[in-house]
Parts: sequence; C-alpha cells; structure tokens
Amino acid sequence: MPAARTVLLPIPAEQAFALLTDIRRHADWVPLTRIDVLGPTDDDGRLVPGGEFVATTGPLARSGAPGLADRMRLTELRPPRTDARASGTARYTKVGPVLTGWAVLSVHPLGVACSEVTWTERIGVRRIPAAVTDALGTLPTTGMLRTVLGRVAREVAAAPHPG
Repeated sequence: MPAARTVLLPIPAEQAFALLTDIRRHADWVPLTRIDVLGPTDDDGRLVPGGEFVATTGPLARSGAPGLADRMRLTELRPPRTDARASGTARYTKVGPVLTGWAVLSVHPLGVACSEVTWTERIGVRRIPAAVTDALGTLPTTGMLRTVLGRVAREVAAAPHPG
C-alpha cells in the first residue's frame, strides 16, 4: 500500500513542479539524506526522463559516509499547465539494488497562484513480500512525506512573492 501526502502551496503549479522535480533540492528537505545525480541531465543540471539519481540515507550520509542507497530513475516528466488547468506528473522507479517500488509527484493547478502537490511513494525491499514491506513501511514513509512536504511548504511560505 503506498504512502501519500498532499500539501497546498501558494505558488503557481509550474513553479511548484520545477521546485519539487529538481532532485538536487531533495537533500534540503529529506532528513539525513544526500543526493547524487547520475544523469543524464539537461543543460540546467536537471534530470531528464531516463536519468538516475541515488538518495543515500544514514546518520552521516550528508558528510559522504555510506548509508542506505535508494537508486531511482525518472520515467515520466509531464509539467503542469495552469492555462489549461492540466496537472503535472513526475514518476520515478526504484531500481535497487535493495529498495524497489516507485514515487510519483503530482502537481495540480488551483488557479494562477496556488497549487496542490501530492507525493505518493511505495517502498519495497527486494526478496521481501510486498505485504510485509507495506505493513512495516507505510507509516514511516507517510511520516517522511509529512516532514518533506512540511519543509517545502515552510520554504515556499518564507520566500518573497511578487504582488
């Protein structure tokens, strides 16, 4: 069973999508985690579909120490369009070697200066039945998503906005 969390952000959907899909920023929000972008990337250093990154989590991971590696591949990147009230989606697949599953970021425009962000994630462990990892992992994953999206929301609220 996947974990999910939704938050409203007082910024346009295109801006929210750009912020949340910049994988390099995830280390600012995900506790005890460093991000290593493997590529390929575009000219701005952002992952393109097929691009991979590793999120390494552990007590000293941010200082370069080993930790639990979550290698992921961007499999879909469809930005939102406020003018067409079209939602955006970024889909990531966990490619191991230990963790399996997926993550999806969905951004829905709620007018020109507000968006709804939903982060859904299912984390599995290779060779352990999904029923077991779901039973043990959904609650902590939901807590992680609450922390991450809470940090994103506080960052957005603290940033100066035109108008």
